[in-house]
Amino acid sequence: MTRNRRRVTFSEHEVKGLFKEMGFAVPKGRFFARGEAILPPTDLTFPLVAKISSSKVSSKSDVGGVKTGIKDKDELSRAVQELMRVEGAEGVLVEEMAPQGVEVIVGGVIDNQFGPVVMFGLGGVFVELFRDVAFGLAPLTPGDALWLVQQTKGHRLLKGYRGKPPLDIAVLIHTIVAVSEIMATGMVKEIDLNPVALYPEGSLILDAKMAVIS
Repeated sequence: MTRNRRRVTFSEHEVKGLFKEMGFAVPKGRFFARGEAILPPTDLTFPLVAKISSSKVSSKSDVGGVKTGIKDKDELSRAVQELMRVEGAEGVLVEEMAPQGVEVIVGGVIDNQFGPVVMFGLGGVFVELFRDVAFGLAPLTPGDALWLVQQTKGHRLLKGYRGKPPLDIAVLIHTIVAVSEIMATGMVKEIDLNPVALYPEGSLILDAKMAVIS
């Protein structure tokens, strides 16, 4: 983790490790620190995804820091080596590729006026084009979290749309409440779970960031 005068920023694999300990599902993976020998993990199933880990890179895709669809050990070795050469790389996170789901965003920040705030929105074009997000004050009860979800225009997709099965709203509510409780401690500056893939049963946290007030 990287320290400065105001906060401590945790890397993706550290935040995912925290949420995994809290009982949330994350993709099965392995983190390679810079300088560590790159040995193909024997416990991971191809295809894999490899992602740069760096406190200096705010958007992995902007620096070519994500390699998807890795099919074998040779391709994995090349991908990890390429990512390690990206300026500012501190390591590479290798994970099993997640099944396609509906992507949502769950986050939290400390607002200067309102204090700890939680945000929910659907991912993809709903956030990029429509800014379809909703905010609530932490901590949230499960009822509050459900209300937050229902404030978004795209929430109807979660109930099943055009013959698709409804998604696991219960695990989504659990995730939102957990983020709100972390934010309510006053120790965390920001949490960004983006995206979280929702399925008819369960979810996976696909990317995660967290900054703690120092």
